Amino acid sequence: MSAISLYARPSPDFAQKLAHSLALIKTAALDYSPLAQASSLGCEDMVITHLMIEAGLDNASASIFVLDTGMLHLETLALVGRIEERYPFKVDVYHPDADTASAFVEENGSQAMYKSLDLRKQCCHIRKMEPLARALDGKKGWLTGLRREQSAARAEVHDIELQAERAKVNPLVEWTQGDIWHYISVNAIPYNPLHDQFFPSIGCAPCTRAVTLGEDFRSGRWWWENESAKECGLHVAADGTHEAQEPAAFEPLSSIIPIREIQA
Repeated sequence: MSAISLYARPSPDFAQKLAHSLALIKTAALDYSPLAQASSLGCEDMVITHLMIEAGLDNASASIFVLDTGMLHLETLALVGRIEERYPFKVDVYHPDADTASAFVEENGSQAMYKSLDLRKQCCHIRKMEPLARALDGKKGWLTGLRREQSAARAEVHDIELQAERAKVNPLVEWTQGDIWHYISVNAIPYNPLHDQFFPSIGCAPCTRAVTLGEDFRSGRWWWENESAKECGLHVAADGTHEAQEPAAFEPLSSIIPIREIQA
């Protein structure tokens, strides 16, 4: 069963949500230039890329970047080429510093993320946060696929969040999962086939698993940690909002089964 057949159910007010999202993207392109989309290549971000085209954006008015952590699923990375084949965008791909990433693995092992919250966050910093800083350098605005429905930590996300150096624009905050998959269906938008295997939220391979019916959207991310810790830092406020205040609960290492082994 595909994710489309399972989830594509638009909200009664989907047309209004769509109009609002398009207006927000058009405004962001005017008010926060240079503007970039931070694409995780998940279903929400594939929707945003298509919305950018509907809103009249191209490489002259916005850009798209991807953080290739070195541990992404092959199915995820394949979408870079599919975006460039279909849309008038050249996707900028940012990688972690190879020496820093190798030194971390050499010192802490390839499964360091399972050993402690601190090591997991160090890994996220090396593979995501430092490349993100390079990707956003000089940008006045960035588009993300955050939705309020995704998790408790994201329930208070706003359309536009003004940060110290740029604006963070979230065009899909009010969209439901049904809205996302409805839009993908009617526009034949390419998406990660792992979504058809019950991966609603897809990150690095060792830190992502499929979910079962009844689990929330992000339960497959860092599933061995408690709920309050489940952010990598990309979408944590400067004041630390949504950071875990207490050490996260970890399962014994022997009970944690990575979904797929990826070479660092």
